[in-house]
Amino acid sequence: MTLHSVDLRTTGQFPALLLDYIDKKPGLEEFYGTYPALENAEEVILKKAAFDPEKRKTLVNVLTEQYHGLPYLPDFSILLKENTFTVTTGHQLNIFTGPLYIIYKIVTTINLAKALKEAYPEYNFVPVYWMASEDHDFEEIATFHLFGHTHKWTGEHSGAVGRLNPKELAGILKQLPDKPLLFTKAYLENNTLADAVRCYMHELFGQYGLISIDADHADLKRHFLPVVRQELTQSISEKLVTTTTTKLNSQGYHTPLHAREINLFYLENDVRERITKEGDLFKVLNTELSFTQSEILDLSEKHPEYFSPNVILRPLYEEIILPNLAYIGGPSEVPYWMQLKGVFDHFQVPFPMLMPRNFALYITGHQCKKAKKLNIDYKDLFLDEVALRKTFIERNTTHLLSLDEQKEAFNAIFEAILEKASAVDQTMEGAVKAEQTRLLNSLKHLEKRIVKAEERNHESEIEQLLGLKNKLFPNGIAQERYDNFLNFYINDPGFIQRLFDTFDPLDFKYNVLLEK
Repeated sequence: MTLHSVDLRTTGQFPALLLDYIDKKPGLEEFYGTYPALENAEEVILKKAAFDPEKRKTLVNVLTEQYHGLPYLPDFSILLKENTFTVTTGHQLNIFTGPLYIIYKIVTTINLAKALKEAYPEYNFVPVYWMASEDHDFEEIATFHLFGHTHKWTGEHSGAVGRLNPKELAGILKQLPDKPLLFTKAYLENNTLADAVRCYMHELFGQYGLISIDADHADLKRHFLPVVRQELTQSISEKLVTTTTTKLNSQGYHTPLHAREINLFYLENDVRERITKEGDLFKVLNTELSFTQSEILDLSEKHPEYFSPNVILRPLYEEIILPNLAYIGGPSEVPYWMQLKGVFDHFQVPFPMLMPRNFALYITGHQCKKAKKLNIDYKDLFLDEVALRKTFIERNTTHLLSLDEQKEAFNAIFEAILEKASAVDQTMEGAVKAEQTRLLNSLKHLEKRIVKAEERNHESEIEQLLGLKNKLFPNGIAQERYDNFLNFYINDPGFIQRLFDTFDPLDFKYNVLLEK
């Protein structure tokens, strides 16, 4: 596999806030603290050095419990050491891993842990996959795309997805080519989706040191209780996020998150519903449950597992229970973490280095040959269809298709005409300019017809080009956000290892991966 890098800005796929963050634009420092670079990591290490040993013990006990029964268990005791830190990525529990970029996230995280160890050998760095087991958006996890077919987990489901029964996926497993054993074992031999995901992630990445954590656990939630209490009684996060969001918006940035008065869900059995406040009562939407303030605070003390953070508080929860140095996120995650800096400051929790994950477009050997034959630059593949056609014709035509020279000549002629006409009658200016506009529009129309005619001369090549574009951007969506990794892994079990060998976690470019 060879690598061709493309600047993120040229792809047209990323928000301005992410791009400006990567470029260290002045004025954004207050929203992140420490820029993601190896030489800056020690700054965060020193901030996390005082991480509570009791939290480390809880973390190890929970992981030992959750990994029970899996083979080749990691040595969790390393997390008890004060010189051990984590680097973390997270995602929803998409069936069969979902789109490619989830794999890219994890590879980036593992490679970062390795790079940090090389730079700081006196410390230990553990890569962590935070399973979004408490998320309740079933539709977002229920599909994946393999070899041109869309597979969907159907049925009515509610509550935290991590608690769902994965054996319901048996029907999809029967439809898959080659029946991937790791998914058959994971889904049919476990009782919850969270356990199933841990099982196959351990199979795929356990050898590289990855630890998967399910934070839907009472012992972990107990360390989060001070935040829960303050959120219920003061609605503090809404004020803080709103202040930060206003600052970012004033700089012209779109921000993805909107904070609520209470950023917690009530989580029990198959229920995960928002907690709201109406007068003096706390209510759980779409249920009959309601509590006074003393009742809900007492409930949180007895059952901390009933309180689930939403997207506003989930990152804070992560950083409270993990000795974490860096969070690796996608193009929308990094911006929304930046909206949360004030929340971290308020609770005096060190903010991690925010790192964009590796982005990639994988081009097979056959597709590489086609691209070479068509004489295209790989960055051109990110253009929309109209721009791609135009660029291809400009690069491959033997004719001069532009009428810019003729337009300039017309403008010069009309300037002379305007001078003469105005000397005779000042009111002629409008008529002359109107005629000038009409004739220039005619020239533009003719220019388009000339280009169209040249496109017809290259019709076969353009069809091939658009066919390649549609393969790499199915339904107009970036490959990494649509295709499943099994598209490549089934025929090439070394696919993931090649990602490890190719990705640089600190090179913030778009990786075009060319199969040899």
